[in-house]
Amino acid sequence: MSALPDRADAVVIGGGVIGTSAAHHLAEAGVDTVLLERGSLGGGASAHTAGMVRTYFPGDPHTGRMAVRSLNAYHEFAGRTGAPLGLRRLGFMVLFTDEQQIAAFEAGLPAQRAAGVGVHLISAAEARALNPLIGEHAVLAAAWSPEAYHVDGLDIVRGYAAGARNHGARLFTHTPVTRIDDDNTVHTPRGSIKADSIVCTAGPWSGEVAGMASVDLPMTPRAIEMLFTDVPDVPDVPDTAHHELPMTMHATSGLRIRSWKDRILLAMGMPGAGETREAWLGRISGHLGTLFPALDGIGLHRAWSGDFDASPDNTAFIGEHPNRRFLYAAGFTGAGLCQAPAAGEKLRDLLIVK
Repeated sequence: MSALPDRADAVVIGGGVIGTSAAHHLAEAGVDTVLLERGSLGGGASAHTAGMVRTYFPGDPHTGRMAVRSLNAYHEFAGRTGAPLGLRRLGFMVLFTDEQQIAAFEAGLPAQRAAGVGVHLISAAEARALNPLIGEHAVLAAAWSPEAYHVDGLDIVRGYAAGARNHGARLFTHTPVTRIDDDNTVHTPRGSIKADSIVCTAGPWSGEVAGMASVDLPMTPRAIEMLFTDVPDVPDVPDTAHHELPMTMHATSGLRIRSWKDRILLAMGMPGAGETREAWLGRISGHLGTLFPALDGIGLHRAWSGDFDASPDNTAFIGEHPNRRFLYAAGFTGAGLCQAPAAGEKLRDLLIVK
């Protein structure tokens, strides 16, 4: 195990998509950067996602603006980092099952478009053409955003990590932070390092890291579990197992489904307070049977689970403490992949203007 350097211009704490993006953008700008990761790169929330980047976030054009900026960066990713991402377009659809949801969508559409988000209202028939599993009478209409892509989050992490190293950044894995002194000395089992600036990008642990520096981040880590279905066999949809479905979300329940190899990947949070796992799975099965009748009664199996960093309003906060050199990017609420490039750019800009 190599020892930490004595000091660095910036010490980034957290090696997921946000942290590696920050390290890359800082090092690219000539900032002497060290990244500390408690486990392996991308081993936290970045590895527990549905593997999608999208620009449409219902009711949240601010996140959409960040995601548009980030998607543009992903299209240029190979040129910047030397690592291709293999983006595969799937599209993103939100199913509306009552008239109020349609009215709310139309009222928010100008703000979405002002943010650069490509989304429009489609009929129930058009929605079924895009996702033939949707029941004939299950929905009234849908929002359709073509700019949504499958991506492997670990490819993003590896690409940004390689780019950061190519620009001189030093990345240390299996190096948890144990204490932060008032003078920004960061202590780890591997040694201590004095940082001119600390950059907190620790995902669900950001609140804990910030607390070491006497900084209050209003974090509420939230758990999510991804599920696989059995291999579907739907006579009305030829070759169902190989039909590439867009990510499809129910506006009411938040249920999301998408193709994943020969099965379907889905998510709907975790059991609520006092709710058994069996009851939660029953709720999911009920929504599946109503929205996608061909999946009624299909077997559900745990795929993976994990925690992500949630903010009080589900919108990420990126900024700096007013009284010390402590920057942060946290609270992405499961949408870190969609915003990582823009977050890294914002952190860079905050740091280098000082």
